[in-house]
Amino acid sequence: MTKEFIEAVKHHQTTFGLNLSDKTISLLNDYYQLVQANNEILHLVAPCSAEEFAVRHILESLTLLEYLPKYAKFADIGTGAGLPSIPCLIVRNDLKAYLIESKPKKTNFLAEVTKKCDLSKQVRIVNQQFEEVERPDISHVTCRALDKFTHKLPHLLKWSKNAGLIFFAGNSLRDELIKNTVKFDEKLLPLSEQRFLFISKKNQK
Repeated sequence: MTKEFIEAVKHHQTTFGLNLSDKTISLLNDYYQLVQANNEILHLVAPCSAEEFAVRHILESLTLLEYLPKYAKFADIGTGAGLPSIPCLIVRNDLKAYLIESKPKKTNFLAEVTKKCDLSKQVRIVNQQFEEVERPDISHVTCRALDKFTHKLPHLLKWSKNAGLIFFAGNSLRDELIKNTVKFDEKLLPLSEQRFLFISKKNQK
């Protein structure tokens, strides 16, 4: 599985505009192995092949980097397995992130990942619902797999204040963004027909 994952990252990375070093890919593989070791118990991601994990979970997450300036601080809401934040933090050590996750078992997993992937100086893990957290000093908010995403969008927009928004989602979220009069751009993710990045530079209606 390790070999299949590494080969998939190397094969598909140029499609995502990336040129990752062997060392970085090895670190991403370490993260992949941690997810695999805990997935059966914690249900971090849907079962998938090593290649699908490389493309859908790692390389798609790394599309976030295009929108994060040097030394950016961002919040990952409902981060779950650590996606999209953990791959981005592995690739760029200038970034800092607040990982906001309400399920204790998943925050324990994130703490293990943070330690084993040497990300402690870049990460703060918050075991709460985002609505219960005072918004930290951040420039961006991202979200990839928040439960009831469309339902919670108005609360998330209010919580985010004037931070830039970078959401991974499908067509239903587009409709909600329009309904909430959010100005945004969208980008179809490579190798996908219905998964998008929705980018709003500032949370302004």
